[in-house]
Amino acid sequence: MEGNPAQGLSLAEHRERLAAARSSLAVLGSVLWQTPSGGGPEGLSGLMREVDALGMACDAGRVAVLREAMNRGEDSGGSAAMTTAQWVRCHAPSTIAGGAAAIVSVATAFGKRVNAPVREAVESGRLPVRSAAVVVSEADKLRPLLADGAEPHVLEGLIGMAEQHGPSGCRLLRDGLIAKYGRQDVLQDQQNMGKSFIRLSQPTDTGASTFEYRLTLDVEGKAALEAALGPLSAPKPVDGERDLRSSDRRRGDALISLVRRAVAAGDEVGKTNKTTLLLTMSYEDLRDRLGAATTLGGLDAGTHLAPETVRRLCCDGSVIPIVLGSDGEVMDWGVEKRFFTDAQTKRLWLRDGGCTYPGCGAPPQWTDAHHLVHWADLGPSDLDNGALLCERHHTIVHTRRLAGRVVKGPFGERVEWDLTRGSYDDLLARRAASNTATEPA
Repeated sequence: MEGNPAQGLSLAEHRERLAAARSSLAVLGSVLWQTPSGGGPEGLSGLMREVDALGMACDAGRVAVLREAMNRGEDSGGSAAMTTAQWVRCHAPSTIAGGAAAIVSVATAFGKRVNAPVREAVESGRLPVRSAAVVVSEADKLRPLLADGAEPHVLEGLIGMAEQHGPSGCRLLRDGLIAKYGRQDVLQDQQNMGKSFIRLSQPTDTGASTFEYRLTLDVEGKAALEAALGPLSAPKPVDGERDLRSSDRRRGDALISLVRRAVAAGDEVGKTNKTTLLLTMSYEDLRDRLGAATTLGGLDAGTHLAPETVRRLCCDGSVIPIVLGSDGEVMDWGVEKRFFTDAQTKRLWLRDGGCTYPGCGAPPQWTDAHHLVHWADLGPSDLDNGALLCERHHTIVHTRRLAGRVVKGPFGERVEWDLTRGSYDDLLARRAASNTATEPA
């Protein structure tokens, strides 16, 4: 069996071979102009691919050398007392401008058996070191969140995405991988936590008759804002002339338009021109609160929203849930304002007087009509199954799975809430037991 011809070579012989290859490459620029045209169907494009592959091999070679230096304890620089990154920059000067940290992180990660697929992808020339560093970093972040046995699938997905789309594409997979392979409720917990970081700063006077705000949104807020800004921020030609506003300028103008429309609506119900947000999710995932829904269309297509977030959004007439069957077929295509009509909402305003959560004083125009038995659980769209909730308490009711009911008293009807966590699940269990008891034998 013939072995690798590079095996058994001394370090000096390895250096000689690499120096010869470098010399050949160094004169390439000065001799190409003398090369006749043609050279087959690939020509210069084929030569470019070979040079690029050589560059990736050099990156992998740096990692391999550093790995061996770490194994031999030579990466400290001896009496110079260098860090590993300083050792790389000292002996690979091209990394002074950047790249040493990626080489160190990848070389360190390759010492762990779990990263063997990443190492194989780098050594085979499929994955650049810079992309491998992001794959390793993303895998480390995801590992504690994954269900048992899911890690190989996640690593394969990250490597494949990094090969095709580089580091930025690799990062885009995070929510989708958590939704598919994460432990139950992990994505929901993370998105709920994201709400605590929502911020809108006070305006800062820039001194040029303009003011600057800093805005931080969670995933749901970003999806809603982008869905609304999309059509309003599209270029709008005037009398056949191109819209010369920059993208940022159009988005700023669109945000002001949204605010003006909301203010102009006043105490009216549903008179603002909301932009519809389309969500797709399988019925089983929606029912069992698993996986995630995916937004369709617009600037924010492909955003993953956790199941309890989707249940709450389904109370909003500007959100259309597209429920899919096990084979991907459309089981239900909700229609805009498919639940509470304007007339029903005004009656809820009159009955509830505002947010019904205990202790909240939000006025009715700042509330949503919530389904006490969720739409996903086949709750009816009538007043006995409706309650007004402000944005904050609407989120809390869904997050904590709280049950409410309409009760009749001497002064009319009111909504009563059970603030025990999971009380909504108890309600569903009682409903299921009641339906089973009434079914014919």
